[in-house]
Amino acid sequence: MVNLMERGVLLVLVACILPAILVECRVRHYKFNVVMKNHTRQCSTKSIVTVNGKFPGPTIVAREDDTVLVKVVNHVKYNLTIHWHGIRQIRTGWSDGPAYIAQCPIQPGQTYTYNFTVTGQRGTLFYHAHILWLRATVHGAIVILPKLGVPYPFPKPDKENIIVLGEWWKSDVEAVINEALKSGLAPNVSDAHTINGYTRPVKNCNSKEMFNIHVKPGKRYMLRIINAALNEELFFKIADHKLTVVEVDATYVKPFKTDTIVISPGQTTNVILEANNKAMGKYLVVVSPFMDAPVPVDNATGFATLRYPAFRHKTLSATLTAPPPINATAVADNFTNALRSLNTKEFPAKVPQKVDHSLFFTVGLGVNPCKTCVNGSRIVADINNITFVMPDISILQAHYYNISGVFTDDFPAKPPTPFNFTGNNQVTNVGTTKGTKVYRLPYNATVQLVLQDTAIIAPENHPFHLHGFNFFVVGKGVGNFNPKNDPKKFNLVDPVERNTIGVPSGGWAAIRFRADNPGVWFFHCHLEIHTTWGLKMAFLVDDGKGPSESLLPPPNDFPKC
Repeated sequence: MVNLMERGVLLVLVACILPAILVECRVRHYKFNVVMKNHTRQCSTKSIVTVNGKFPGPTIVAREDDTVLVKVVNHVKYNLTIHWHGIRQIRTGWSDGPAYIAQCPIQPGQTYTYNFTVTGQRGTLFYHAHILWLRATVHGAIVILPKLGVPYPFPKPDKENIIVLGEWWKSDVEAVINEALKSGLAPNVSDAHTINGYTRPVKNCNSKEMFNIHVKPGKRYMLRIINAALNEELFFKIADHKLTVVEVDATYVKPFKTDTIVISPGQTTNVILEANNKAMGKYLVVVSPFMDAPVPVDNATGFATLRYPAFRHKTLSATLTAPPPINATAVADNFTNALRSLNTKEFPAKVPQKVDHSLFFTVGLGVNPCKTCVNGSRIVADINNITFVMPDISILQAHYYNISGVFTDDFPAKPPTPFNFTGNNQVTNVGTTKGTKVYRLPYNATVQLVLQDTAIIAPENHPFHLHGFNFFVVGKGVGNFNPKNDPKKFNLVDPVERNTIGVPSGGWAAIRFRADNPGVWFFHCHLEIHTTWGLKMAFLVDDGKGPSESLLPPPNDFPKC
């Protein structure tokens, strides 16, 4: 059960002054000590970067409209930032977290207090490191409860459980990516999938530990499922049990039943599990990769068990279930196509009906020459032929203080070279260039963005995450986007609202959002290797009229580069 007074949080009630009103404001204080900790998984012990020595890290619990202050103390040798994935950060971009986009990193031995208010959001999100590959182990859940007295728009569960899915490497993840960057090749895939930090039981290994979900007959459980993996979309299912989907990315959806969910890195999904199986016993929980492209993945299945009371300590075999095939596109599509916004009076779907900025972004991988690399070439990634280059100071800082030479605001609205994006026999380089470019938007502008996968090297599903905003997924399809015919089929009534969207392999996805949050907001593929290769850019949203539509000034302890 989620505990509102979880260890490490101090809840304070203060008076918050808003325009013309005085309201009671709840302030929650957390302290994150980022430290190295020895952890044993897959019969090997290694030292990993953790929050407060925990993997996954401690859960942040708040209510809608609470203010959250998290003091982060960096005790490790790496520079560090923390991103509060999915938190809107209204006017508080200084607390968003991506290194060199919103802030300079917290250097070893230094501290920084993230300060943000959870405005108009409730549900499940998560936090993670947003520099290097540290988010492999530096991550944890964010639970946002509704306002006091406001019920869920579905029957209240008897208990809530957090399920964090991840990946585990036997070797140091920083060594893995550094070797890949040196060679120009793809990095080694992970060695195991984790469920709340536990891997599957391993043959010839003394440790048989795995995660268990304990249930009682006739009770209703809400599972808050988070994909914190670095590079893999995942299937999740429980033997002989249906799951009712009620929320994704901290937005309510029209409930529907399924036996399998698909969840991309960066996404969250809340489901209701009814413990009503008459054959009470143990049931296998499986987590397996989804990849419908010829790309190497960690093909190991992660295991946990669902246990009824009489079978908590018995060694009887669990009821088994087979994970979907790794390339089960139909299973994934059935799930994503069923997602619809709740769109009620209390929770409306405010889909922009007119568009001020119509953007078309091609996303994918390519190959550039590299004299020092293994094959004489290096894998790169780009959006509209731009491979993004991180600056030396944060773009938000450069924007706020008018520091020249850090970035340019000429990111192209469409690819400079049109081609058959999803056709066969592609060239491996269509003229990619490097740059630190942003796309500038006036305050409150409406945006339609079509993300088009490309078949250069191979088509692949790209889970794209937009910082600072939610967006509506108004359409998607296979092949090349048709600007004349495809918009006629857009759902502008009740499309699902998200912060991370999977662009289909060899296909496209269209999203809409309103740029009502001033600041600099990162937009990137949430496959960490693709981000490392340059599959990223940023939106710069100008201030509006008056203080309530303007970026707040940076805090006094803002990290320095």
